[in-house]
Amino acid sequence: MAANGPRLPDAAYQRLHRDGDAGRWGVSTRRFAAAIDASLTHGMRGAPDDPRDASRRAAALHLEDLALATACIDGHDAAWEHFIQTHRPVLYRAADALDPSGGARELADALYAELYGVRTGQDGRRSLLLYYHGRSALGTWLRAVLAQRVIDRARARQRLSPLPDEPALAAPATGVPDPERHARAELIGQALIAAVAALQPADRWRLASYYQQQLTLAQIGRLLGEHEATVSRQLARTRRALRTDIEARLHRLGLTDAEINEAFDAAVGEGSPLDLGQVFTRKNAATGRST
Repeated sequence: MAANGPRLPDAAYQRLHRDGDAGRWGVSTRRFAAAIDASLTHGMRGAPDDPRDASRRAAALHLEDLALATACIDGHDAAWEHFIQTHRPVLYRAADALDPSGGARELADALYAELYGVRTGQDGRRSLLLYYHGRSALGTWLRAVLAQRVIDRARARQRLSPLPDEPALAAPATGVPDPERHARAELIGQALIAAVAALQPADRWRLASYYQQQLTLAQIGRLLGEHEATVSRQLARTRRALRTDIEARLHRLGLTDAEINEAFDAAVGEGSPLDLGQVFTRKNAATGRST
């Protein structure tokens, strides 16, 4: 294998470019060749230099998916719109299969910001699609990424759960509601209301539009003149900011990290203190204003 990865004859790259219909998205033959080389380098790592094997592996790639992903990485608007229309239903179906309660849909929405790419200083946008190499169908790869996010979230929650040999931290087994747990859930609800009120107007409007008005990311983007991926990225940023603000407020009330984690566990589900849709409904009812 060459130092810079396997290289194919120019005619092979031109053929692969046609087979992947890469020109549809404005991806040049040279750019697509770089994407193919990156895929082959990743897949043949440690293997001896074998041009015939490289050619066989290149022909076996999901070329149309690789071309689409390459165009999305490069910021091609038409490619990104096609990606959203084609793969958002796939991700939503996968999310519903992984978590029928709807909890994985938030992860699916947040994934779009990472797929579109985040700013990294002088490096520009870095998209999660850089890790897609075309050896599986794009839809299959996306489902695998989402499944891993669901697993990671479950593991993170398990790390915060009481261990079996810590009965003092466990919920009562009598079936009687824990008044302290309920009180902490109320505290977190009050902290959320205050944190939402402290947001910038645009951030607060996005949250209300998404969680109360049930607008889609695309609808919010059209109203704000923002790209759908930007809306997703801003919502994810605002949710993180809310969590940080809520934790700071609860710390000021004297709650420990363990008590704050327990409060978050107690305040989940539809209609709970952490239900943003209900937060905006209650706020508007109290002020007599619409969002």
